[in-house]
Amino acid sequence: MEKAYRYRFYPTAEQESLLRRTIGCVRLVFNRALAARTEAWYERQERVDYVQTSAMLTQWKKLEDLQFLNEVSCVPLQQGLRHLQTAFTNFFASKAKYPNFKKKRNGGGAEFTKSAFKWKDRQVYLAKCSQSLPIKWSRQLPIGCEPTTITVKVDPSGRWFVSLRLDAPTDEKLQPIDNSVGLDVGISSLVTLSTGEKIANPKAFDKHYQKLRKAQKTLSRKQKASRNRDKARLKVAQIQARISDSRKDHLHKLTTRLVRENQTIAVEDLQVLNMVKNHKLARAISDASWGELVRQLEYKAKWYGRNLVKIDRWFPSSKRCGNCGHILDKLPLSVREWDCPNCGVHHDRDINASRNILAVGHTVAVCGANIRPDGHKSKGQLQNTRKGRKQKPKS
Repeated sequence: MEKAYRYRFYPTAEQESLLRRTIGCVRLVFNRALAARTEAWYERQERVDYVQTSAMLTQWKKLEDLQFLNEVSCVPLQQGLRHLQTAFTNFFASKAKYPNFKKKRNGGGAEFTKSAFKWKDRQVYLAKCSQSLPIKWSRQLPIGCEPTTITVKVDPSGRWFVSLRLDAPTDEKLQPIDNSVGLDVGISSLVTLSTGEKIANPKAFDKHYQKLRKAQKTLSRKQKASRNRDKARLKVAQIQARISDSRKDHLHKLTTRLVRENQTIAVEDLQVLNMVKNHKLARAISDASWGELVRQLEYKAKWYGRNLVKIDRWFPSSKRCGNCGHILDKLPLSVREWDCPNCGVHHDRDINASRNILAVGHTVAVCGANIRPDGHKSKGQLQNTRKGRKQKPKS
């Protein structure tokens, strides 16, 4: 199984200078190629592919004002063009929006294949670097494995990370168990389990909101293109990095626990992008990070030999009585508990939903089909009809 191990490292002044120049060259080549492909289509209705952009790169290196492209490794530049080709492939397949230009303030990265790095004594030596990267080895790589691709990134807060992709031959599947659980995600309680347990939402954004607000107001007062503005932007990025790290740390601990304790996990197939269009709940939904929660459950279930079942997003898990099956006509979000008008059973909204999700999850796992409530047609409900818009070249 192919995996990536991510570590933080602290480059020397010489390494940081070279890596920043490399990342800057990758960004320049990517943006030039994107502009060339966009211009070719709008002016001449021609499609430019990777081979043509690679030939353009060869010509760019011969220009007098772009001689610095020859000072860095050529592999990250070619990989940047390959990533651009992948972005266009996904766009034409309606899987993603039109590619955007890369910006310096967002950090950046450079990908090195086997021909551009050396793996010696479990140390990484990048092309044109005489010293190995001073990596903080927070965990060891599997014995006998060598990385096939190395990606170096710097985030907006100035932290450096290196990702080592390799083929891990180890089998991490856990022993099968009989436990199953249904998950109902929420805002006040991040996850409600079908066992009745409610896991609180850490609300990482709210904890740092005042500091972030103050830092952003300070940033807005700084003069553009000034050194003080760069310092203020860095402080904002550092606070945002703490928020992101806190959120991901909690999600990793939660998903690992759920995967280890249960053989089958049932969740709803939510469309978070549509849910955040509600401006009253958009910030809270984004802070809860439901999409990242499900993403981690997916790949960890594959790693450890567990089953993740997604049920239809239109299934009325909250409005359906788990005792008799009666479905309410309406159930506002403000109503957290309700009594079934048919059988009189008292329900906690979230616990009832999680138990219904588990019951439907077992049906989906056994029958191999999805469950859709009566009166709902599948036409148009699961199809993304929105097409990305092409980006015009900047003048």
